[in-house]
Amino acid sequence: MADRDLYSVLGVDRKATADEIKKAYRKLARQYHPDRNPGDKEAEERFKEVQAAYDVLSEPEKRKEYDSGGFPGGRFAGGGFPGGGFPGGGAGFPGGRVASDLGDILGQFFNRGGGGGQPRQQAGRDLETEVQLGFDQAVHGTQITVTVPTTVTCPTCSGSGAKPGTSPRVCPRCGGRGIDNESQGFFSISQPCPECGGRGNIIDDPCPDCGASGIVEQNKRYRVNIPAGVHDGSRIRLAGKGEAGSLGGPNGDLYVTTRVSPSPVFRQRPDGNLEVDLPVSVTEAIQGATIEVPTLNGTKRIKLAPGTQHGTTQRLRGEGPPKTSGGGRGDIHYRVQLQVPGEELSDEQRAAVEGLAQALNGDDPRRELLAQAARPKDEGK
Repeated sequence: MADRDLYSVLGVDRKATADEIKKAYRKLARQYHPDRNPGDKEAEERFKEVQAAYDVLSEPEKRKEYDSGGFPGGRFAGGGFPGGGFPGGGAGFPGGRVASDLGDILGQFFNRGGGGGQPRQQAGRDLETEVQLGFDQAVHGTQITVTVPTTVTCPTCSGSGAKPGTSPRVCPRCGGRGIDNESQGFFSISQPCPECGGRGNIIDDPCPDCGASGIVEQNKRYRVNIPAGVHDGSRIRLAGKGEAGSLGGPNGDLYVTTRVSPSPVFRQRPDGNLEVDLPVSVTEAIQGATIEVPTLNGTKRIKLAPGTQHGTTQRLRGEGPPKTSGGGRGDIHYRVQLQVPGEELSDEQRAAVEGLAQALNGDDPRRELLAQAARPKDEGK
């Protein structure tokens, strides 16, 4: 697969998710597995291509390296590594010396040492899911159940991949290492063993439920404690609740993202505080007033100073939601929304408004604005 794009090998888009890559791999691995295609060399080669492509694209760091051109041209190539040489060696060889075993270099990308041995343990992949919360649940905290699709050890074969009553046998070609070394002059090139496809063993009778993969998909349910004070987009980590690791490796984690329904009264601010649009009458704004405002736990009273302007804010400290870090509680900000009477005024209201206008001596709030606009354009240069 010297010139094959890894994504095309698996038949997925370059923007495919980890789950899409995994599903494509499983489908192709089962289709071309040597145990299901005995004596079919073409299927065997296709299986090795699929396995090698998945080795890179299933690991976030390897995939990132591949996508960024860490493999020349974004694909496997026999002509070297970025910069025309090898990792750590610029345009030449690692450390300025001839590499005695190219397997050491390939091992950086495939988690295989140049000297062979069993494949290393690998941690399970992290999982992500979202939960929908009401505003009150987010503010006060709650417990919620989530169901996530994941992979688990196949219960039928206990993860061996072999049909119950049978066992995998050690690959006679690689001796269980899963790696085949081919000597080419100065180099010894490591590649997946063509006999076992890199598994290290051969399954003569595949498990009917997992198709020799040793893992099956399963939906798992978890109870998640949602702490008080989360906001839309908060992430909660459940350690060890991700996919199972391979060869005894640790499980991945589960990340739960909260989606919070909006409140008809309170708005969540990026700083963790809350904001409320506070209707205020013209007379309250002019004279000042003590008014009642909503809080998360009932109501409280705040004072408006005489001459309060539209859009100004008042704050009640410590009346907001609990802080998810650092302790304490946030604040509630009340933004003044001046309420102007509608067009239909009673005679008494109209007389009062006219009296107010006369008392203010017809003060024009736009006088300064118009004066500035009338100034010569070159003034102040």
